Amino acid sequence: MADQQHLEKLKQGVRTWNQWRNELPYGNLDLSGADLSEADLSGANLFGVNLIRADLSLAHLFGANLSEANLSGVDLSGKDLRYVDLSGVDLSGKDLSGANLSEANLSEANLSRIILAGANLSKANLTRAIVVEANLENAVLSGCAIYGIAAWDVQLEGAKQEDLVITLPNQPMITVDNLKIAQFIYLLLNNKEIREVIDTITSKVVLILGRFTSERKRVLDALREELRTHDYLPILFDFEKPTNRDITETVSTLAHMARFVIADITEAKSIPQELSQIVPFLPSVPIVPLLHSSDREWGMYEHFPRYPWVLPIHHYHDIDELLHSIQERIITPAEQKVAELASDQTQ
Repeated sequence: MADQQHLEKLKQGVRTWNQWRNELPYGNLDLSGADLSEADLSGANLFGVNLIRADLSLAHLFGANLSEANLSGVDLSGKDLRYVDLSGVDLSGKDLSGANLSEANLSEANLSRIILAGANLSKANLTRAIVVEANLENAVLSGCAIYGIAAWDVQLEGAKQEDLVITLPNQPMITVDNLKIAQFIYLLLNNKEIREVIDTITSKVVLILGRFTSERKRVLDALREELRTHDYLPILFDFEKPTNRDITETVSTLAHMARFVIADITEAKSIPQELSQIVPFLPSVPIVPLLHSSDREWGMYEHFPRYPWVLPIHHYHDIDELLHSIQERIITPAEQKVAELASDQTQ
């Protein structure tokens, strides 16, 4: 049963509780079996608290810190858990159907066999979480951080999977649109031997390169969204973030996996160097360069068109024009070049 002193302190309000709680950060606090129904626990520091079989029905948990709390026997289905900290929590087998976990911290949480059907996990941190045999049917996973996730036999029917971030914050951001493919891509990037299987895969991956200034990123994001509607799996690579990894090796690996590469060379900064490292070594992957009509290619760009797999530059005036012409000016020429290069290799 709950320690009455602890329970009374919580009933005095979150602000009072947090002040008191912070004075004994390593104390063993017991709220097991407590009736917390309809309680406003928004922003409460419940780190490591024993909440076994506590009644949290209709409780408000927005932004609460439940990291390492014992939630055995607690019903969290359908709850508003936005921004809640559940890092390291054992939620295995729990039913959180319909819960709102947007931007929640679930890093290193045990989510094996959890039921998250219809839950909103947009921009949630799932870094190193265990989601083995989890039910994520019809869940929203857009923008989740999934570096190091263990996701075996996950049910993903109807789930919205977009912009899943497979890298750490201090690395160049790489996003994909499928949880299972994300693990495969990360494995390819970090295992030189398995990269050799890339040549046997008929891929729908399209690598998108470009600058990540606000204006240029709008173009890249629009391209990514449009490519999805054409049944491709776009990977967006940001060169400009600091990294402790060999960028050239990473870009080269992604490019070799791609069916074709789209490179927006407008306001070129890092791209000239990266293209100089990958273009000469990609005889089977078409490169589709884009350039805004207000800009011009850098002086040494004339070096690239001599490679047969580099298509002519597609000049565009704005995003609408670019998207309107994507089939005719980007996808069709790229696919034709894929077929041409494949034919050349068989001769």
